[in-house]
Amino acid sequence: MKNKEKLIIFDTTLRDGEQCPGASLESSEKLEIARQLERLGVDVIEAGFPIASPGDFEAVKTIAHEIRKPIICGLARATKKDIERAALAVKPARRPRIHVFIATSPIHMKYKLRKAESEILRIVGEAVRYAKKFVEDVEFSPEDAARSKPEFLFRVIERAIAAGATTINIPDTVGYTTPIEFGELLRAIRENVPNIDRAILSVHCHNDLGLAVANSLSAVLNGARQVECTVNGIGERAGNASLEEIVMGIRTRKDIYPVYTDIHTREIVKASRLVSSLTGLLVQPNKAVVGANAFRHESGIHQDGILKRRVTYEIMNPVEVGYGDSKLVLGKHSGRHAFSERLKRLGFRLSKPQTERAFDAFKKLADKKKEVFDGDLTAILEGEIAKIPQIYELDYVHTSSGTGTIPTATVRLKTKGKILQDASSGDGPVDACYRTIDRITGVKGKLLDYALRAITGGKDAQGEVTLRVQFENEILTGRGTSTDIIEASAKAYLSAINKYLHEPTLKRQGAHQKGLL
Repeated sequence: MKNKEKLIIFDTTLRDGEQCPGASLESSEKLEIARQLERLGVDVIEAGFPIASPGDFEAVKTIAHEIRKPIICGLARATKKDIERAALAVKPARRPRIHVFIATSPIHMKYKLRKAESEILRIVGEAVRYAKKFVEDVEFSPEDAARSKPEFLFRVIERAIAAGATTINIPDTVGYTTPIEFGELLRAIRENVPNIDRAILSVHCHNDLGLAVANSLSAVLNGARQVECTVNGIGERAGNASLEEIVMGIRTRKDIYPVYTDIHTREIVKASRLVSSLTGLLVQPNKAVVGANAFRHESGIHQDGILKRRVTYEIMNPVEVGYGDSKLVLGKHSGRHAFSERLKRLGFRLSKPQTERAFDAFKKLADKKKEVFDGDLTAILEGEIAKIPQIYELDYVHTSSGTGTIPTATVRLKTKGKILQDASSGDGPVDACYRTIDRITGVKGKLLDYALRAITGGKDAQGEVTLRVQFENEILTGRGTSTDIIEASAKAYLSAINKYLHEPTLKRQGAHQKGLL
């Protein structure tokens, strides 16, 4: 931390984040999130907009009473009524703050406020002084600062600091700016506001063009020492700068940013999941830092690199943000290295030929499934270990059935380099399939038991069929797996037939010798 300054993390998940359509929270839910934010180590919690509703007022008041470590902040427009309501809500806090704002861009002043620059300057001074009567810690925001005239913005900021503002927040309210110009604006504020050294410079960026985090970090490089952000980046429209991305960006690129944070990063995933659960806003799988795929690898090249040395394809340790280890996802892009490592983890020790056959079976399955789970692999491997030579191997199966139609099946089998095909009907698609196999193989079995179960979860789960078949006086078991239950059924039946043909019992051997079979 030598020669580095602290960056204050101002979390507005409970205020701006809750403004996201569909993300409304109950008071008890807000308190639960606030407790997690305290564990996370945020410096400021903007708990709500007290004037907005009685419920919001009570939520802010409850959080101010219960949460002791962070500063508890309430938002207020630049009016006495708003400020009084915010002051009353944050009064129980050990460290209260009132956040006052008014728009300063030409478009907002003309069409929303209908006020001249002179009026805005007067209101800013009066509002900040009034808020100062209730709390020592007053933050002021010139709303839509990124689209304000710089010269007027400088005068507004100077007036707010002169009136007692201790933090000046520069919002990119509509996500309009870019990293270079926003950095230049921050630098211009530091160079043109005479009393700027008496306040902490803050930023609040929206993500309408996907630049909220980039703009915030650019501001940090140009003197901002507070960043306003939300968990998972939730908020109005396209959301706010994402807390986890800001924090991990600074932590990961210590060589670039002259600041540090006091965030307990191992609480990040917990915070993300809690906010997602309570707001009902799901986190996209490819979301940076907290997305389900943030530390998952499917590409064989990437998996090989990760297995050799994690930093080849991961710039962050998943443990640092509250995940477990990196996850190598087995799918159609996976290679032999990751496949072999997963076999070892599952406790299987296969010969090289067995491994090759199992890998081929895995690749075929991976073409049908988005992800191959351990249960899928176990089914493949157990079949490989107890391998019975495939006298008959399923090449193709097609069934037709439905209300008012006769179930039929067309089956194609491979045997000794030849392809045999036939068709038959039955009481159902599985029965039709089995009758066709009987016709092709010349072996007639009687199905005694049939069981189907899903090996793994999801709509593309593999089905495992286990059955018992009677051939003459012998009962054998068969097992087959596939994402298609008809195919799994056919494989299971063929498994039993192959056992029957490959492993004749002593009784059958004797019968053969007597010419009875």
